Amino acid sequence: MAERERDAHGKPLNARPRDGLGRPMARGGNGTPRVPDDLRLPPTAALVEAQKFLDANMPFHAHEVLEGTWKSCPSDERPLWQGLAQLAVGLTHLMRGNRVGAASLLRQGHERLVGFECNPPHHLDVTGLLTWSEGLLGELETGRLPVAPGIPALRATD
Repeated sequence: MAERERDAHGKPLNARPRDGLGRPMARGGNGTPRVPDDLRLPPTAALVEAQKFLDANMPFHAHEVLEGTWKSCPSDERPLWQGLAQLAVGLTHLMRGNRVGAASLLRQGHERLVGFECNPPHHLDVTGLLTWSEGLLGELETGRLPVAPGIPALRATD
């Protein structure tokens, strides 16, 4: 059995290529470029980068960008960034056909964002994100799998 790749601190790595929805592919295959594990962007840059991935139908990669900011943001913003990351990974599960996982993560992300609706930081369109996630959750609860779930806009238009 081959030894697993590890970083300089001994943490296991997964160097296998991944497809556009973050699923591991066979070693040696051609996957999509990965978001570096140590990427930590400031809020505005993270939102711009995550939106690029969402617009390219790559919500898994958007989730990884948002997760990096969640891990480095002030503690009072952690629920916000965690909620955004959960919405992105919920969309990932939906696009993979996993209705149960999608509903669970969309619901968790939605609940984390509710507290930021009245005073959204970073020009986030929290109301729009909540409306979007409520719509998807409603469709999932009726047993339908949305064919084109739409891509949320993270920021309000100025």
